[in-house]
Amino acid sequence: MIIGNEDQARAWVSAFPGVSRETMTALEALVAYVTEEARHQNLVSAATLGSMWQRHIADSAQLLRFAEPKPGEHWIDLGSGAGFPGLVVALIAPCRVTLVESRGLRIAYLNRAIDLFGLSDRVDVAGMALDKLPAIEADYISARAFAPLPRLLEGAGRFSTEKTRWLLPKGRNARTELESIAPSWQKLFHVEQSLTDADAAILVGTGRVAQPESRKAARRQTRRAYRSK
Repeated sequence: MIIGNEDQARAWVSAFPGVSRETMTALEALVAYVTEEARHQNLVSAATLGSMWQRHIADSAQLLRFAEPKPGEHWIDLGSGAGFPGLVVALIAPCRVTLVESRGLRIAYLNRAIDLFGLSDRVDVAGMALDKLPAIEADYISARAFAPLPRLLEGAGRFSTEKTRWLLPKGRNARTELESIAPSWQKLFHVEQSLTDADAAILVGTGRVAQPESRKAARRQTRRAYRSK
């Protein structure tokens, strides 16, 4: 089933395990908050403001089909921007969430959202570039429209363990991006269909992304993978 409109998106999210009436109220408030804040900064594409539930809320919540975060577990969301999927995950799941965002206006916006929704006990903003973030072990890593897959894995691999679950929405280019990375990384991932866009997919993986001895070595592996296609 592809979620095709706002009513379907609301219905799908409301039926998702763990989503209570209070959670739906909070998600409605998030939609209103993003819509208002979008008047002052470019948080999301203007073309999606009329389809926030389909394009952003359900699109974020669907990642939880492949994850069951528990209290005490740590979810890192890279390039959080408007808080998708990070804030949606935080409102639905009981885990700790770190929102990684380097842009000043977005950092301030995310901190206000954390206060607004009373999430400060388990959600924080890492207001810095990814390469400045101290190495921390993540149970889950998500990244939506953050970076090309090779660069994303090079930068975020140090946060992964053998048990880390990767959740990476990649649009219609998911398979192409997966084929472009080193074979040792490819075997960790598989492709899942997005429920919000028939042309989009999600890269879902489990495991530690082992870093080659140098970034140059990683790039050489990636180039070899690309040439062998």
